[in-house]
Amino acid sequence: MFSGLYVALVTPFKVDGSLNEEKLRELVNFHVEAGTDGLVPCGTTGENPAMKGWDEHFRVIQIVAEEAKGRIQVIAGVGTNSTAQSIDNVKRLAGLGVDGALVITPYYNKPTQEGLIAHFQSIARESPVPLVLYNVPGRTGVNMLPETVGRLADEEMIHAVKEASGSLEQASWILQLCGERIAVLAGEDALIFPMLCVGGTGVISVLGNIVPKDVLAMIAAFRAGDIETARRWHLQLLPLARALFLETNPAPVKEALNILGFDVGGPRLPLVRMRESNIEELVKAMANYSLLRGKGSKRRGDASRSRA
Repeated sequence: MFSGLYVALVTPFKVDGSLNEEKLRELVNFHVEAGTDGLVPCGTTGENPAMKGWDEHFRVIQIVAEEAKGRIQVIAGVGTNSTAQSIDNVKRLAGLGVDGALVITPYYNKPTQEGLIAHFQSIARESPVPLVLYNVPGRTGVNMLPETVGRLADEEMIHAVKEASGSLEQASWILQLCGERIAVLAGEDALIFPMLCVGGTGVISVLGNIVPKDVLAMIAAFRAGDIETARRWHLQLLPLARALFLETNPAPVKEALNILGFDVGGPRLPLVRMRESNIEELVKAMANYSLLRGKGSKRRGDASRSRA
């Protein structure tokens, strides 16, 4: 079962927009050292829609898996709005050393719930690795209902769902209907603690790109039964989580990583760098969190001090 902190990894680019393979390996090692439970390359945060074809997409996955060397789990983003293409993608993961595949609900097509069931069943029955279903209606235009997840939970290769509808009620119904047949991972950083409280097992996180140890500390406190400490971590992390979504993800988290000295480059078109006014708000949130010595300063690392 997937559990803990999985970081929705950014894809670093050079000044010319090409893939920065050396920096990608560096990010993997940063998270290994931080104790992050797993990495999710080529998801939304990894800018999969802007990849220059499947060769580049799978090159990112290959690099992350190679550098991980079994030291940290890897869940590769390979879902598309084509069932046939998604099946081809999961089959391509065989032998790459990944631990799972993140498969999004089909976007733009707007399938019915029966269509979603047929889509995911078809992929699961061809997949060589466990699947994490990804429900994010704000991005795809379709909401996978709890009853649908319940019907899919008995598929052998479907192990988890990343629930990013923003509805605790929906997440609660998934847990009520599925029990322990499937792991439920939070898909929004502002809801990690509440999701843990209703039975979630962890998170696929944007916030974890910059403060992995603090997110891990919140999860560890919750697991230890220290609910008050976990609650304080939640409230402390909340403004920083909000700042990372001042504009479309991953522009803010890439900006934050660059401020911290990681030099991951900017987002690819059609996304652009944040507006200056929003950068100022982001810097303010980072400074308030003690990530910066002073406004505009650069400091490598994360705010992993037990302040909760």
